Amino acid sequence: MLYHLLYPLYTDYSFFNVFRYVTFRTASATLTALAISFLLGPWLIARLRQFQIGQHIRQEGPETHRSKAGTPTMGGALILTAIVVPTLLWANLTNVFVWIALLTTIAFGLIGFSDDYLKIVRKQSKGLSARTKLLLQTSCALVIGLVLFNMSRQGDYSTALLFPFFKELRPELSWLFIPFAILVIVGSSNAVNLTDGLDGLAIGTVLIAAAAFTVLTYVTGHAQFSAYLDLIQIPGIWELTIFGGAMVGASLGFLWFNCYPAQMFMGDVGSLALGSAIGTVALLIKQELLLVLVGGVFVMEALSVIIQVASFKLTGQRVFRMAPLHHHFELAGWSEPKIIIRFWILGIIFALASLTTLKLR
Repeated sequence: MLYHLLYPLYTDYSFFNVFRYVTFRTASATLTALAISFLLGPWLIARLRQFQIGQHIRQEGPETHRSKAGTPTMGGALILTAIVVPTLLWANLTNVFVWIALLTTIAFGLIGFSDDYLKIVRKQSKGLSARTKLLLQTSCALVIGLVLFNMSRQGDYSTALLFPFFKELRPELSWLFIPFAILVIVGSSNAVNLTDGLDGLAIGTVLIAAAAFTVLTYVTGHAQFSAYLDLIQIPGIWELTIFGGAMVGASLGFLWFNCYPAQMFMGDVGSLALGSAIGTVALLIKQELLLVLVGGVFVMEALSVIIQVASFKLTGQRVFRMAPLHHHFELAGWSEPKIIIRFWILGIIFALASLTTLKLR
């Protein structure tokens, strides 16, 4: 919005020419998201407490979590606001990739909101059934897959698959891109959801992943950088950097209230939205496989659940004391802050490793 209002004024006032630069608008979106988080955070916590929208702690969870019962949840509404508003303010709203990322994030946020609302407000302990939630997620991801596939037919997108470390390996997925897109978006969304179990763990790891993808988006969209690094360049994709900057600012702002001991939890409205946002950005910039490395912590958490369930069903034995993985370390005697910080460190290592793949190809 501000881009469309102020940039045209540069012909009369040269200062406004700064709005043409993605770097300036990305930094502005990040700071705006931070400001929104800091301004609205205390108000939202007070309102959630007023309406008694507090976290329910499952009985089979670690004993140390009992004291967290009643902590305000559904704070993901703050994250969504802090992503959407700055993006609308600073991005070029004629860019289709910005809208794809925004609408996907909002759609998955609404699915998470429905689940949280049923569990916390309507007191339906299970919220949306797993089947219903997966069906809704798959339907949203299917729409995105179809839109991108149609854009590829018009030459505005590519359904080729870019492999890290292999410069010449770029298989064309064609229509197989659609189920692949569903797998990426739904898998990413649920992986972040599974990671959201300790104070600041999920949002801190999302912050790291979002920062990495913001860099990757800028590099991919920059004509000279993408040509030098032999990336698939998609015209207009670097406008998505503003969305990435907003996600970084929103994550950093929410972490202020969610760090140990948390004043507010994000709930499914936040975790499902953030996971889908990361997966969608990975799809749009053609770094779908690199998502496994950037989101290495999310992959570890999701795999621990898959291994645990598969092992118990096949052998009757559990591999971990408890899944997801962070609960295993809790029951092993690690303190919550130690687990969180160490997982953040792993997230930083994964993110840095992912950036090195740009040249190691």
